[in-house]
Amino acid sequence: MKNKVFAVATLMFVAGCSTVSQMSATGGSRADGIVRLSYEQGKFQKADIDEATSLQTAQARCRVWGYKDAEAFGGVTRVCNAPGGMYGCNQYLVTKEYQCTGGNTPS
Repeated sequence: MKNKVFAVATLMFVAGCSTVSQMSATGGSRADGIVRLSYEQGKFQKADIDEATSLQTAQARCRVWGYKDAEAFGGVTRVCNAPGGMYGCNQYLVTKEYQCTGGNTPS
């Protein structure tokens, strides 16, 4: 019995640990100068996001589109992409938007 309790406690601890998540481009609009970066987050996970790397990803996309830079909008959007029935959501898609800045020069 002690082993089962220990196993369950260990599983809950590991499931609740933070994970390093890399944001990737999932959408946006060249005309509006908006870049969307997202990552998936499990029900019991706490994601650690490297904000500097995410900003660099958004800046690179904006530069390809003819803008000079990018800056983050405030906040994130979480959408359930794996419903768990009566137990809530098992996995979320977390999205952060970035605004391209510095004018768009047509290419």
